[in-house]
Amino acid sequence: MIGRIVEVADDHRHLSLHRGFLVVRDSEGERKELGQVPLDDIAAVIANAHGLSYTNNLLVALSERGAPFVLCAANHNAVGMMLPIDGNFEQAKRIDAQIAASLPTHKRLWAAIVRSKLEQQAAALEAIGAPTAPLSALVAKVKSGDPENIEAQGARRYWGLLFGNTFRRDQDGETDVNALLNYGYTVLRACTARAVIAAGLHPSIGLHHSHDNNAMRLVDDLMEPFRPVIDLKVWHLQRLGEVLVTPESKRALVRTLYDDMQTDAGATPVMVCTQKLAVSLARVYLGERDKLDLPLPGLPIALANAIQDE
Repeated sequence: MIGRIVEVADDHRHLSLHRGFLVVRDSEGERKELGQVPLDDIAAVIANAHGLSYTNNLLVALSERGAPFVLCAANHNAVGMMLPIDGNFEQAKRIDAQIAASLPTHKRLWAAIVRSKLEQQAAALEAIGAPTAPLSALVAKVKSGDPENIEAQGARRYWGLLFGNTFRRDQDGETDVNALLNYGYTVLRACTARAVIAAGLHPSIGLHHSHDNNAMRLVDDLMEPFRPVIDLKVWHLQRLGEVLVTPESKRALVRTLYDDMQTDAGATPVMVCTQKLAVSLARVYLGERDKLDLPLPGLPIALANAIQDE
């Protein structure tokens, strides 16, 4: 299912529930209604302003539909995320299988994710006409569990080729390219979190990410192959002169998740690819399949074509 990602980024807004709709009102003076969105159409809500208020029954209704409610800091990173307790009719069974999964299984699956991420990074570089060999050459070097940290080696090469040798990735950055990346990753993280919960998996039980303070370790694992989608879109926005986090640039980043990627089943939206990946992981845990359902190498078709046509 493809739902809408709804962002509320203006102060003095009040979010409430009315007859199955998320209702946005101006909370200054009279509560003037600004818009409505059917709850059943919502994939996630991004709260990206400090002056928001919202009702409890709205949060309950979103949780019942498996739609994350994401709280953002000033740098556009997610600092909180409300997720439902029940996400799948087999949730307990799947979480039991997730807990019981062996370390070799986790290492094998993580290696597959790292290879996929490197392939997608190479595809992003190819789309902008940059050398791809530095990333492509690393794919075959990834071993089970990635003990040599090929992922990090790839990142060091990748950022310089994509944004220039002076670029430094700053997860706390509040301006320019880093802020755009932060916001794009926040939206992608919410999308992936919804997929993980819907697949009946526990977001804290990761394959590789292991930080004690990270309650979204599995989400951060599974979103890795899709990060280059955001990276390429940010590169494209920068080329078009969009270097600030504005309503227009945020809408452009959100729309990227609806673009098609190539998969074994044909062209599939990025958001659906995250769902297919999470479901395939659950099936691996249950012993119903051996491999993850990862997208084929190559970034979103529409985005790549837009870059090539310029």
